[in-house]
Amino acid sequence: MSLSSSNAQQALDVLGARLRQIRLDARLTGRDLARLAGWHSSKVSRIEHGRRSPSAEDVTVWCQQCDAHDQAVDLIASLQAIQGMFVEWRDMERSGLKVAQESVVPLWERTRHFRIYSSQLIPGPLQTGAYIAALLTSLMQRRGLPDDVDDAVRVRVEKQRIIEKSGRQFAVILEESVLRHPIGGTEVMIGQLGHLLTVSTLPSISLGIIPLGVDRSSMWPPEGFFMFDTAEVTVELVSGHLTITQPHEIAMYAATFAELAELAVHGKEARTLITKAIAALDG
Repeated sequence: MSLSSSNAQQALDVLGARLRQIRLDARLTGRDLARLAGWHSSKVSRIEHGRRSPSAEDVTVWCQQCDAHDQAVDLIASLQAIQGMFVEWRDMERSGLKVAQESVVPLWERTRHFRIYSSQLIPGPLQTGAYIAALLTSLMQRRGLPDDVDDAVRVRVEKQRIIEKSGRQFAVILEESVLRHPIGGTEVMIGQLGHLLTVSTLPSISLGIIPLGVDRSSMWPPEGFFMFDTAEVTVELVSGHLTITQPHEIAMYAATFAELAELAVHGKEARTLITKAIAALDG
C-alpha cells in the first residue's frame, strides 16, 4: 500500500513501533523473526520503521512468532484504519465518477451536523447542477476517467436533498475568493452564486464568508475540509482523499473551524459579498 499523506504515514510509524516492541518483548532479533516467518531479512526492519505497510496476514504471523496471539486482532484493526485513511484518486475513481459519488452517500445519510470549510470551491451540498458538471468534466479529462459525468451529476444532485431533511445542520465557511473563481464560465458562475444566495436563507444552512481584507495573522487559510459530526474529517488532497478519525485530530479541526467562523461575516453581510461577486461577473 502506498501512503502519501503525513497523517497516514504517522499512523503507520506508530503501528511499526508497536510491532517492534512486541518483537523485543519476545527477545527476538529482526533476523530471527524474518527467519521464523520465512521473510526476506529486510522486511521486519522496513515494517518497523514505517517504510512498508504489513498485510493482515503479516501481522498475524508476527504475533504468532512472538507469542503475542492476543494482540493480533487489535493490531489488524489498527492496520485497517490506516489503510482507510488515505485513498489515491486513481483507486477511488477506478470505476468512474458515479461510483465515487455513491460511495459517500451512507456517510452523508448518518451525519446530522456538517461543518465545511472551503478556500477554493463552492462545496458539494451548495452546488448547482451546471457547476457540478463543470467540475466533474474537468476531473474526468484531467485524470483520464470514463465519461460518466451525467450520471455522477445526478447522484450528487440527489445527494443534496439531505439539506432539506429534518435534523440536519450545515455550517459552511468560505473564503471570499471562492466567489471570484469562475468555474464553468461566467454564466454558470452567476447561476451558482444566485443559488448560494437562495440556500443561505434556509434554516438548515449557516453560511459564513471570510472577507478578503480580514487580518489573517492569527489564522491563515488551511486546507479545505468536511467534518461529519465528531466522527470523522475528510480532506481532498491533490493526490487523494484523506480520512481522519483520531479524536484528538478531529478536535483540532473543530477548533480551527470555530476560529475561521470568528473571522467570517454571516447573514446580510455575507449575502452582500455574494451580490458584489455577481455584479463583478455580470459587469
